[in-house]
Amino acid sequence: MSEYEFPFKLISIIRKQKQSTISLDSQFEIGGKALGLLNAREMLNDIDPGEIPGIHIDIPEMVVIGTSVFDAFMECNPLAEVAFSTVKDNRIAHAFQQATIPFEVLGDLRNLLEKWSMPLAIRSSGLLEDSMQQPFAGVYLTKMIPNNAVNLETRFQKLVEAIKFVWASTYFRVAKDYCKATNLDIHTEKMAVIIQKMVGKRHQNRYYPELSGVARSYNFYPVKPARPEDGVVSLALGLGKTVVDGGKTWTYSPKYPSIPPPFKTIQDTLQETQNEFWLVNMSEEYEYNPIKETEYMLQENIRTAEKDQVLEQLVSTYDLETDRLSMGMGGNGPRVLTFAPLLHLRTISFNKLINQILQTFESRLSYPVEIEFAMTFNPHCLSLLQVRPMKIPKDNLVISEDELTGANILIASKHVLGNGILEDVQDIVYVKPDCFDLKLTKQIAIELANHNKQLLEANRPYILIVFGRLGTLDPWLGIPVTWGQICGARVIVEATQENVKVELSQGSHYFHNIINLDVKYFSMPYSQPYRIHWDWLENHPVEHEGVSTRHVKLDQSLTVKVDGKNGWGIIYRNEVKTPT
Repeated sequence: MSEYEFPFKLISIIRKQKQSTISLDSQFEIGGKALGLLNAREMLNDIDPGEIPGIHIDIPEMVVIGTSVFDAFMECNPLAEVAFSTVKDNRIAHAFQQATIPFEVLGDLRNLLEKWSMPLAIRSSGLLEDSMQQPFAGVYLTKMIPNNAVNLETRFQKLVEAIKFVWASTYFRVAKDYCKATNLDIHTEKMAVIIQKMVGKRHQNRYYPELSGVARSYNFYPVKPARPEDGVVSLALGLGKTVVDGGKTWTYSPKYPSIPPPFKTIQDTLQETQNEFWLVNMSEEYEYNPIKETEYMLQENIRTAEKDQVLEQLVSTYDLETDRLSMGMGGNGPRVLTFAPLLHLRTISFNKLINQILQTFESRLSYPVEIEFAMTFNPHCLSLLQVRPMKIPKDNLVISEDELTGANILIASKHVLGNGILEDVQDIVYVKPDCFDLKLTKQIAIELANHNKQLLEANRPYILIVFGRLGTLDPWLGIPVTWGQICGARVIVEATQENVKVELSQGSHYFHNIINLDVKYFSMPYSQPYRIHWDWLENHPVEHEGVSTRHVKLDQSLTVKVDGKNGWGIIYRNEVKTPT
């Protein structure tokens, strides 16, 4: 393949000149996310387009506002006091909106908008972002803007508002808590901002890609015959917010794309597959709110996408009479996002391309890799939006089958992430099993955040036990927490009840943080024979209690053992000491 063309410019106050190239050691100026895309540019040169006919691969054109501009912004505006304070995020965001962007870059931004009149993604690229040790996945915010106003001044104002919003997210509560939990100093963080052409097509007042997804070259929860090294892909219709926020997605192994889904019945498939998607609102009717991430975004039902005629490669159709799904759009029944035409018919070499990208990037980085991407059809173009390394366990701790049912066990599971032994945790926060209700998950998230804040301030790591999918923003799948709301947990246990059976959201930012920060993660499927010993937990005195949650402090540390190779784990309970 000839050298890959990747249009890239840097807006910088230090250099005071625009550049079309930049050395790969310049993370100090462009941040981790932008650096990952620059590395991807080089790695794409190893992919022969002749082996993937019919699909164009690219990285959307982008401009990076360097960290030097962020430094100048912070220096010329009285923002430090509010930025490092404990006030609410909206107070910080409002203060940043009132501040002035350095005049040195205003001309560059105006010139950019004279050339670009398509929707734009304004994305964070912090110095600490997308590293293997501190990935910061999902901690900072992205803002999508339609950029379609007739008046250039209006478009310029919306761009400036979005940049300030991303800068402000550097100091939001989730970022501060994340830094505290990982022993980082938020005062040292610097934020570059990526202005990038958005992937997608316009359909009347809607703009979105047909396909978004996250692919990993290593799968922590493979379904046989797939192996961990065969990787995993999560797909969604529309903007990638569905995937990275832990919504309903289609997850499969790229080595076995035709394996049936893990749903027992057609009704399960209808209920558990994606039925809403995110898009950018291109109309003039929107709620003006520059400190809201989704100011210009909407969720629509899949029926809207059918009207836009974008489902041909993505759906199966349900036949009520036969109670069966048929691939494609034949018939008039409900459309179901199974992505079957794309994965089974293979008239488009999508899965072959995903496999090749994962293998190439993993070989070049010498680590498993995660990529975020978006795709449009007719013409077929797959765009890379983010590339970052993954950390996988390499120690040799082994747990035997007998140990899983041995004495003094609080929790055991054969579905565990992480590796090694943990022996310094005495606090447990858990959702009370008799109080868990999907209607209450938003309130439960608030309670968990309060427990997390108290334990972080006391520098006490803890075990967190919840029900449903943690980290999703869909309250009907589980508890809609952000990573910063539970970032003090060293061990997370995700249990299921008979009436709440959801799959782990492997494409989410939350999941990426669990992997790279070495949080021990126990998944407790209802189908497995192991159960949590709730009676033992309830025999301990309560330190703090909410309506649906409880925090207990034990009289001695627990021992947590995880066999990363087999994915098995045990949490041993200590004996309850009877007061004398």
